[in-house]
Amino acid sequence: MKKYSYHLLLVVAFCFLHTRSVTAINAQKICELKHKIGSEKFPSNFSFGVSTAAYQIEGAWNEDGKGLSIWDTFTHDHPEMIDDRSNGDIGPDSYHRFEQDLAALKELKVNFYRFSISWPRILPNGDISSKNQKGIDYYNMVINKLISNGIEPMVTMIHYDLPQALSDLGGFTNEIFIKYFRYYADTLYENFGDRVKVWVTFNEPFDYCVPGYGSCNFPPMVRASGVADYMCMETTLKAHAAAYRLYKAKYFETQGGKVGITISSRFLYSKTNDNDAVDRGMQYSLGWLAHPIFSLSGNYPYIMIEDIVSNSQKEGRAWPRLSALKSWWLNAIKGSGDFLGLNYYSSRYVEEALPPKGVVPSWDHDAHLKYDIDSKWRRAKSTWLYCVPEGLEDLLKWIRDNYNNVEVIITENGWSDEGTLDDSERIDYLKAHLQAVLNAVNSGCNVSRYTHWSLIDNFEWQRGYTEKFGLYYVNLTSENKERIPKRSAIYYKRVIETKTVIDN
Repeated sequence: MKKYSYHLLLVVAFCFLHTRSVTAINAQKICELKHKIGSEKFPSNFSFGVSTAAYQIEGAWNEDGKGLSIWDTFTHDHPEMIDDRSNGDIGPDSYHRFEQDLAALKELKVNFYRFSISWPRILPNGDISSKNQKGIDYYNMVINKLISNGIEPMVTMIHYDLPQALSDLGGFTNEIFIKYFRYYADTLYENFGDRVKVWVTFNEPFDYCVPGYGSCNFPPMVRASGVADYMCMETTLKAHAAAYRLYKAKYFETQGGKVGITISSRFLYSKTNDNDAVDRGMQYSLGWLAHPIFSLSGNYPYIMIEDIVSNSQKEGRAWPRLSALKSWWLNAIKGSGDFLGLNYYSSRYVEEALPPKGVVPSWDHDAHLKYDIDSKWRRAKSTWLYCVPEGLEDLLKWIRDNYNNVEVIITENGWSDEGTLDDSERIDYLKAHLQAVLNAVNSGCNVSRYTHWSLIDNFEWQRGYTEKFGLYYVNLTSENKERIPKRSAIYYKRVIETKTVIDN
């Protein structure tokens, strides 16, 4: 009886903590929150920045000793899979035009700049035996000029552009990748760690693992759903932990920085207050990576382990496609994050459903969830992006409640359009989401930074240059690739200057 009562109390507490999370969103489905804009300021130590990624802006794909990445190979071999058949060979050409990016950063008065390093630019074959000094010199230049202009560098180690040489070895499905990544991280710490104090190991593992190693519509174009994509996620977790533990053991005492990982996540709501469906959806997305690192118990979410072990048995497999982490790795991964980097763009409604018809096994089949949107939500140029600022606030509260209020850095948040300079919709989106962040901060969420995606219009992966996320328009047809501020750049600058979500 005593044991039963204890579990009943746990259930009641769980339901109380998650009541707001699963309640259907109010009828007003526009890009504004029902809070007074500009009524409060962000804390004095809160930081604002912008974000980019190496392949999307640098160009110079084969210059100064750079090796091939899987995105060089993919766009050259499969131009038909890019909406406008374009690539990142030149693009905004930031490798040659960093001064123009720096001018935009200074104009915005950002506190920090999150950019990624091209692994094949500094280690062309992915291995330290192929060290390319010209690539190291380029990033030293970037870091030094940022610091000399009062802008903090925040570095992502890999943002999708895996060296092709490592992909040829199996990429994230080969556990030897963990050693390669550890030595790559060591190279970064050794060369840049005296000035870089915030490191992101991986950007959005779900978004390169599931389509890249499962559904075969993203490089490296592996079709092994429910198997290779799960291997990819586990290898990523282990490689992240290896890089984190290396920093703590070898560099933290002298460099004193932070190491984290960036996870992409929507927030999920239920139209019927179905707590189980919401929790299931959150564990199969954010929880897949966050739970092993940031939860008190570590390991994968129990619901995933239980489901996939059972499904693997039904499929007649000799071993589970995903199983609990062994003790050594569980302990190495648990706590291996000084912060949780969060990429948030949109939210969905969710409900449990019968396993979908189609490929078995697959992540979709294991999760058996059905997602929906509200017709009143405003949609961006991107077909997947709807303006749901409440989702960001509720997601931050979910992280607070489930992961011991770990420090959160919002590493991406943004809106796509066709590149107009009078981008009022981006301003509406930005205003509402900044207010959502401020609401979360005022509710005790440990959010320290907000990073807008993106500084400039760039190569948006399979969408090519058909979708624009930048605060600055880039004239790609011009020899000089001018960066032209949009109205949103002016708005964001005023927010940074005042630390207030201004009304217009």
